[in-house]
Amino acid sequence: MFTIEHDFDATVVTLVDEGAAHLQEDVTVCAFEDCVTVEQYDARRDAVVRITLSLHQARELQAALNLPEGIYRAKRGG
Repeated sequence: MFTIEHDFDATVVTLVDEGAAHLQEDVTVCAFEDCVTVEQYDARRDAVVRITLSLHQARELQAALNLPEGIYRAKRGG
């Protein structure tokens, strides 16, 4: 299951891990004008862990999810 919310300055997608045995914490993806953040609560640290991707990195990740194993270089500007 996932939710999508459009806030003032970001689109927020929350991924909820629904399953049988070992469930992971929710993942929140926030798409801003200049970057994308991915957050997940880490119970071992008792803190939210956040990574920030540039828009270029986010586009490369999107492309990578649809490609076979290998090494690739995305063309800039296209």
